[in-house]
Amino acid sequence: MAAGTVISRATGLIRTVLQAGAVGTGLLASSYGIANAVPMSIYTLLIGGALNSVLVPQLVRARAEDADGGRAFEQRLVTLVLSVLAAGTALAVWAAPAIVAVYTPDTPASHASFELTVVFARFLLPQVFFYGLFFILGQVLNARSKFGAMMWTPVLNNVVLITMFALYIGLLAGPDRIQDITPAQIDLLGLATTGGIALQGLALIPFVRAAGFRFRPRFDWLGHGLRKSVVAARWTLLFVFANLVAMVVVTHFATAADQQLPTAGVGYAAYSNAQNIWNLPQSIVTVSLVTALLPRMSRAATEHRLDDLRDDLSRGLRVSGALIVPAAFFFLAFGPQIAQLFIAHGAVDPASAVPTGHMLQAFGLGLIPFSAQYLLLRGFYAFEDTRTPFWMAVCISVVNIGLAAACHYLLPARWAVTWMAAAYTVAYAVGMLTTALLLRRRLAGRLDGRRLCRTYGKLTLAAVVAGGVGWLVARACSASADRLPVLALAVGGGTMALLFLGLARLLRIGELRNLRGLR
Repeated sequence: MAAGTVISRATGLIRTVLQAGAVGTGLLASSYGIANAVPMSIYTLLIGGALNSVLVPQLVRARAEDADGGRAFEQRLVTLVLSVLAAGTALAVWAAPAIVAVYTPDTPASHASFELTVVFARFLLPQVFFYGLFFILGQVLNARSKFGAMMWTPVLNNVVLITMFALYIGLLAGPDRIQDITPAQIDLLGLATTGGIALQGLALIPFVRAAGFRFRPRFDWLGHGLRKSVVAARWTLLFVFANLVAMVVVTHFATAADQQLPTAGVGYAAYSNAQNIWNLPQSIVTVSLVTALLPRMSRAATEHRLDDLRDDLSRGLRVSGALIVPAAFFFLAFGPQIAQLFIAHGAVDPASAVPTGHMLQAFGLGLIPFSAQYLLLRGFYAFEDTRTPFWMAVCISVVNIGLAAACHYLLPARWAVTWMAAAYTVAYAVGMLTTALLLRRRLAGRLDGRRLCRTYGKLTLAAVVAGGVGWLVARACSASADRLPVLALAVGGGTMALLFLGLARLLRIGELRNLRGLR
């Protein structure tokens, strides 16, 4: 799984680099980026949150308890999900202007960008159905302990988008201003972006057939156990809505910064690019671990084996932390150099990439509580408790919105969105601590806290020392090499990595040996 995720994220990073080179980091990039984010938001709001957190335990239970091994339950569930998605996708395409207006206002000053975002949204909203197809088939595979295909098929989407952005840059001389984009360029961006997601979803069909799943539409939904799934999904829907509200508010504020400084790269596109880079370690390590752990944790919760569930959570936190903690300090130390390396191409010059680097630094340390929170919530999902995660999402969203609003109203546009990234970090730190306390109660007052604190303390000590030395080396290298970011990042980052590994060995951090996965 980790290998598939690494390749997927590596090609995704190449896609991000080419996307920035094609559409830049200004207002044009924000219009495309917002339209591209809307389908995932709609999908998650419709049913995606339930798929990711509620339905795997339900599928595992049905396979263990039903006389037919859960086959009929799976067929009903897949039919229900695809029916909801088909109706929701059609409605979303029709209501595209109203949906876009939630994310970015239509004012006389922003009308051109609003209209372009609506056009992009109509092309991209069919992704809602194909996201759902991908995730429901992936969960059918996960319930059978078949994890690899879901990690590898996103590579197909990335290949399509890499090809599309390369053509856009090489053949169409892509602009970086809204006024200059042509209908042919809009068609290429819209059709290829949706086509990549469609290919990603359809590619799972041979794998689920090989795993023994045969789809037969079944509309006899009443009286067959789906009511419990729907009730559990109700709280997950509210969980998603709480997160979506925070995202919409931040998007509004970030777009306002774009409107004030349309070519400076200090708004939504820069925020999104920084967050995509920042999220790579989480996607490679934590998501892979959770994908493997959740079915096992669900079985342990069903059989009331609290010690096994606690051990799985603790090990997942410690093993993921062995990469997450140094990665967080790496982003803090080298954010501007990373952004210039990956973003400063094509339509983006080195100066325009610097704000993205500052946002990456602001996100940096938030990777630790964000990853831990993601894992801890799976403890509640293993118990099929979706109410507590909802209240945690409300807590995080309230803190994030409050701090983001303060940044928007009190700071200049150049720095407002950077500090919104820092607000995101603070919000998840508060949420992680609250979640840990509540989960500790659920696990009979124990969460393996001493061992977790000891491991994370050692990891933080090693990362602080290694990151500080690496930053000094990078700074000296920049001064002596005419501020060449690639050389500074290579030398400084290499110094940090070697020193961290040496300190980890000296401090006897055994979790580094377990990064190949849980056994």
